[in-house]
Amino acid sequence: MTTAHPAAHTLLAAGEASEHRTLIITLFAVFVAATLVITVWAGRQTKDAADFYAGGRQFTGFQNGLAVSGDYMSAASFLGIAGAIALFGYDGFLYSIGFLVAWLVALLLVAEPLRNSGRYTMGDVLAYRMRQRPVRTAAGASTIVVSIFYLLAQMAGAGVLVSLLLGITSDGGKIGIVALVGVLMIVYVTIGGMKGTTWVQMVKAVLLIVGAILLTFLVLLKFDFNVSDLLGSAADNSGKGAAFLEPGLKYGATGTTKLDFLSLGIALVLGTAGLPHILIRFYTVPTAKAARKSVIWAIGLIGAFYLMTLALGFGAAALIKPDEIIASNKAGNTAAPLLALHLGGVDSNWGAILLASISAVAFATILAVVAGLTLASSSSFAHDIYANVIKKGTATEKQELGAARWATVGIGAVSIVLGALARDLNVAGLVALAFAVAASANLPTILYSLFWKRFTTAGALWSIYGGLVTAVGLVLFSPVVSGKPTSMFPDVDFHWFPLENPGLISIPVGFLLGVLGTLLSKETPDKGKYAELEVRSLTGTGAH
Repeated sequence: MTTAHPAAHTLLAAGEASEHRTLIITLFAVFVAATLVITVWAGRQTKDAADFYAGGRQFTGFQNGLAVSGDYMSAASFLGIAGAIALFGYDGFLYSIGFLVAWLVALLLVAEPLRNSGRYTMGDVLAYRMRQRPVRTAAGASTIVVSIFYLLAQMAGAGVLVSLLLGITSDGGKIGIVALVGVLMIVYVTIGGMKGTTWVQMVKAVLLIVGAILLTFLVLLKFDFNVSDLLGSAADNSGKGAAFLEPGLKYGATGTTKLDFLSLGIALVLGTAGLPHILIRFYTVPTAKAARKSVIWAIGLIGAFYLMTLALGFGAAALIKPDEIIASNKAGNTAAPLLALHLGGVDSNWGAILLASISAVAFATILAVVAGLTLASSSSFAHDIYANVIKKGTATEKQELGAARWATVGIGAVSIVLGALARDLNVAGLVALAFAVAASANLPTILYSLFWKRFTTAGALWSIYGGLVTAVGLVLFSPVVSGKPTSMFPDVDFHWFPLENPGLISIPVGFLLGVLGTLLSKETPDKGKYAELEVRSLTGTGAH
């Protein structure tokens, strides 16, 4: 495979880039050290369960909005979307639109009622009017599965990014990097809890937005702030011509790819309102008004960022040959760091400094998001499964926090193993799978619990387990896992489900099973409890 700028690779090859590599490692080390200091400081402020799970509910609407956007703008946003746009043009941009529109669903349907109804986890909302043990077990299982799917994407992004920078080409080296990220995230969560995680996310959000603004400015400067020239150059350089700027390059060739696009769109738009690590962020503010304000801040910050992903993706397409992006990473995940290198000058110190800075920001992004995800899943295990199911409500706060820390270690270990397997997949595609699972299992149950008086425990269990099994089952037998050169296991083929995203089938199944389970059960719902929940979710009366 030929590349237009072999210097982009030789810069990072062994021997030639030792001074650049020193700079890169120094920047990474500075960020990791700074975040560890924040984590240790926050850990000293963590006195009880409310501090560990919800940061003591002391964050303002703006602070939480910054942290929410830090949690949401993940490796998929920065690396995956830039790569998808650089390789597929208009069709890659669909990720940006889907991720942004999803926030409106979260704001209108979930943010405020959830803040008013629960304490620490999604299971609190479901258990309010249903049988505690089965519902909490289901909510905990679902939270952990969704978080692990999302963690896969972050781990894959970390492996790609750091191996590019350090010139690591061996599989063993890449797996070592994934393991390092896993160990760091375990440290962040076990020591800092929600307070440490939130402060790390706030710092990372500021760094990411500043980095995106800088790259966007440099890209536009290169084309004299003429967006038409930028898009024209991207189309010409891509080798696809005008088709690069039109729908259909990735999702329009056949009926199957069009269905895949529809499936992806549904999963992205509905998935955010069911993501556990986003949902628990609403518990960190003192009032429902602050929860609402935090979502409005997040929409503004996230919206601005996703507009800038256009400049990053099309800038990479205009300035770097697609062969070079693919040679660096098959799924295009390195397009943004390579763009930074080209903007600064491939053989110059400025290029190396810009590459190192943007990559350190991307690494910061990964660390902050994996900490949030791990906290969501370990909290759900400790609070829902350990304290309320295994211990039947008799666990002390100290025992519950101990269980959360051990769960963090276990989830970290699973994520390291699966992340090593998923290291060559596009991270935006992996995150879309997490969205599909969240929208299939969590969203129907949350909406029915909050807004349907007749909803029962059986309906909740059918919805969560049915949506979860359908979504995960279809992914296992899809081209994501086997049957294509870009699959997790490219050398075998046991796929029979044609779509890469299961949302088109699994989301309606999750909603339908919730209705069927409710209508077929002989259980009589507690209308008094529903009335209490309705008042509480809408007014905040009695909220923690």
